Amino acid sequence: MTAPADERHLNADTTMGAVTLRVADLVTMSGYYAAAFAMEPLEDRARGREVHRVLGRGTTPLVRLVHTPDLPVAAPGQAGLFHTAFLFDDAAALAATVYRAAQHPLSRFTGSADHLVSEAFYFTDPEGNGVELYTDRDRSEWVHENGQIRMDTIALDPNEYLTRHLTQDVVDAGPSRSGTVGHVHLQVGDIATARGFYVDGLGFDATLSAYPGALFASAGGYHHHVAMNIWNSRGAGPRAAALGLGDVAVTVPGRDDLDALAARLRGRGIRFDADGRSVRVDDPWGTRVTVALADATTDEVLSR
Repeated sequence: MTAPADERHLNADTTMGAVTLRVADLVTMSGYYAAAFAMEPLEDRARGREVHRVLGRGTTPLVRLVHTPDLPVAAPGQAGLFHTAFLFDDAAALAATVYRAAQHPLSRFTGSADHLVSEAFYFTDPEGNGVELYTDRDRSEWVHENGQIRMDTIALDPNEYLTRHLTQDVVDAGPSRSGTVGHVHLQVGDIATARGFYVDGLGFDATLSAYPGALFASAGGYHHHVAMNIWNSRGAGPRAAALGLGDVAVTVPGRDDLDALAARLRGRGIRFDADGRSVRVDDPWGTRVTVALADATTDEVLSR
């Protein structure tokens, strides 16, 4: 049973949904996500000149690729996606996926880190979108200081991690091992403005604001469902239409959560669209955020 909707905060059971990426080469990108991250194509749909393809693990959609080859590459420093972070249940599942990704010729490995609350590995996909693969430490190990969750970036040896955790059985299991979108990290033009939208408007709770140039926020005490930084995009204005991030998906348990969100947005004068099963709103830089009911089908993901 979920808690009643809160007037100021997202439901504690809020999670993240499949991220939408606009891509120039659907065949290459879908093949990459399938081979590197052990995802399976779940469904395709043509919408005019666009082709939408959802990939995931089991029945869980993780990414929607939208074939839009006429769009330009995003300009350097533009607001948008920093990375999509895929969360795995345990170290073995993470190690198996990192191993797959590292073996793929189109992967670019960009680093790994112990963040105290999690262990993470970073890649860039063939069209320049950032990807994080991670697993969480148990919440009992998270440290809270002055009302914030302590996070850091500490060196993590990828080879040593694979030696400790990689097993052939988990590699062979591939897409049958579950995965979810754990969080989405965004590039924004200004942290204060981002806080006004994602915390005060959408209703996430700030979990770490002391990290230089970034803000982390979540629902239900998680370390973060969304993060916003200005490391490459300080002062960025509204996004131009481009390849890359198309939509950030957030899922909530019930219709009353959508109604509470609509009331918050209305109270802050933020324009949005609603259809009874989702609320769609653009952040101050033009990044689309869709907050939808948690039981959304693959068909509903494709129709957004």
